[in-house]
Amino acid sequence: MIVLDVEQGSGAWLDARRGLPTASQFHRLITAKTMRPSEQATGYRNLLLAEWLLGGNLDEDVSQFMQRGSDLEEGAFDFYELRQEMDVDRVGFVLRDDRRAGCSPDGLVGTDGGLELKCPSPQVHIGYLLDGMGDAYRAQVQGCLYVCGREWWDWLSYHPTLPPVLVRCYRDEPFIKALTSILDAFCDHLDAMKEDLKHRGFTPAVPTMAAN
Repeated sequence: MIVLDVEQGSGAWLDARRGLPTASQFHRLITAKTMRPSEQATGYRNLLLAEWLLGGNLDEDVSQFMQRGSDLEEGAFDFYELRQEMDVDRVGFVLRDDRRAGCSPDGLVGTDGGLELKCPSPQVHIGYLLDGMGDAYRAQVQGCLYVCGREWWDWLSYHPTLPPVLVRCYRDEPFIKALTSILDAFCDHLDAMKEDLKHRGFTPAVPTMAAN
């Protein structure tokens, strides 16, 4: 695990993750229920290669992340730390040791835990209250556990006027094993495609956003 001291949403954070598969998008590589490769992998490959070539961010999910308000997230952090009686170590970006994949945890907790915060609309939060976390974030949470080498990960959906939804997720070793295999193969393929594009005369651009 390599922890980069960058602010999430900053130019340095964008530069650190650009062109790399990240845990928030691991669902494009592995299906949560079957643990088999996802049909979205090719499209995700093309997006990462385009980012690498153009030097800019093209992921709409990242754009939405940068636009969300910080006040509500601060309230979620405060709620979590008070309820759990634990301090959250906020980190920017965590790379796998080979620097070919990473994740952006909302926080690391103690020596064994991590935190993923969601501050959704009221109707989405009601869905979590009624139906729980479901499989929607399984790949992301297990991916963070894998990249960060942690034992558990708390997933919190927070709304200031509705009851919170807090789920503690533990390592699912069969899922992590399948994810590791699929991710390694994807990274190998991504590297091969970069070399192929270089041989075709394409040169990756300098990132368009300078580090903050």
